[in-house]
Amino acid sequence: MALIVQKYGGTSVGSIERIQTVAARVKRSRDQGDQVVVVVSAMSGETDRLIGLAREIQERPVPRELDVLLSTGEQVTIALLSMALEAAGCPARSYTGAQVHILTDSAHNKARIRDIDAARVGADLDAGRVVVVAGFQGVDELGNITTLGRGGSDTSAVAIAAALKANECQIYTDVDGVYTTDPRVEPKARKLDRITFEEMLEMASLGSKVLQIRSVEFAGKYRVPLRVLSSFGEGDGTLITFEEDIVEEAKISGIAFSRDEAKLTVLGVPDQPGVAYQILGPIADANIEVDMIIQNIAAQEATTDFTFTVHRNDFPRALEILDQTAAHLGARQVLGDTGIVKISLVGVGMRSHAGIASLMFSTLANEGINIRMISTSEIKISVVVDEKYLELGVRALHAAFGLDGSTSSSSLS
Repeated sequence: MALIVQKYGGTSVGSIERIQTVAARVKRSRDQGDQVVVVVSAMSGETDRLIGLAREIQERPVPRELDVLLSTGEQVTIALLSMALEAAGCPARSYTGAQVHILTDSAHNKARIRDIDAARVGADLDAGRVVVVAGFQGVDELGNITTLGRGGSDTSAVAIAAALKANECQIYTDVDGVYTTDPRVEPKARKLDRITFEEMLEMASLGSKVLQIRSVEFAGKYRVPLRVLSSFGEGDGTLITFEEDIVEEAKISGIAFSRDEAKLTVLGVPDQPGVAYQILGPIADANIEVDMIIQNIAAQEATTDFTFTVHRNDFPRALEILDQTAAHLGARQVLGDTGIVKISLVGVGMRSHAGIASLMFSTLANEGINIRMISTSEIKISVVVDEKYLELGVRALHAAFGLDGSTSSSSLS
């Protein structure tokens, strides 16, 4: 008997018919002798609908009350799926995040899981039931409902799998695995049989929408076997595993990109110790995450130009804060740009292969694409370019590194 945690996203439970299809799949797993915990998202479009209702009342909804509102989306799904399972002859019981006691911190809309009490879930599994848990939500120490941010159901599923010491966590979604890049941008993209946790972590952080970054962090930290599968068909999906399990390291495993980028620049900042903190400290205090950072020194003027990127949703608030900071510092000007995107190469093989960066830069140059910012780590290279060049850049790089399978050096075993 195996203990399996299955997670189904919004499109997988987007209608009554699809919920019944999920129930049939879950029942098959249970009938094979497995214990099954199911974690679900809200039905597709429901979270956006609820956010829209909130913004009809407040442009910036009170975070605590927004969490109370958004958590109802998953509650609808768990009840309907439990009913569908019972109707199919499969005993089931639904739980909200609070009922499972998924304990989080108090950062509303972006809460992080601290602990999970798996006792009630374990008891139901031992009694032969399928347990259906609302993803994306938890409760803080004061009993306030919290949510984990967009894609948080993935994190819920992996955290529950870790708490239960599950044999595997299966993420069912509307794609049949992890691809070398988004097939909607590059039709020649290939599905990967395997990818390392480290690569998947980079892909998730750099814009890949297949898995949420925190779910990959959880899986890697607690060594939870993770598999991405399609809820609309059969297949083995993509196994996310450890580097030592990969027979041959690829130079590049995939190309990630993010359209949700915005760039902020402060011109003419006094070149003095502590200026980076004075600029970024208030941004961090507003719970805005900063990605790429560049600082240029102008020696003759004893000033510096400071540039960084944030998520496009955070741009208006970041710009407001930066205008105040710049006035305090006596900076010359603040510039903002939302017409940019980030394209990234990811691969553990970068550690042992030279020339990755030069090929990337020459490929983009040959297409007339100007690089605005560059960031590197041990297994990734990211560039910021104008938004209009996203598709062209991704396709050119996909071909240059043979990710369509045209060269053997870029395939995973």
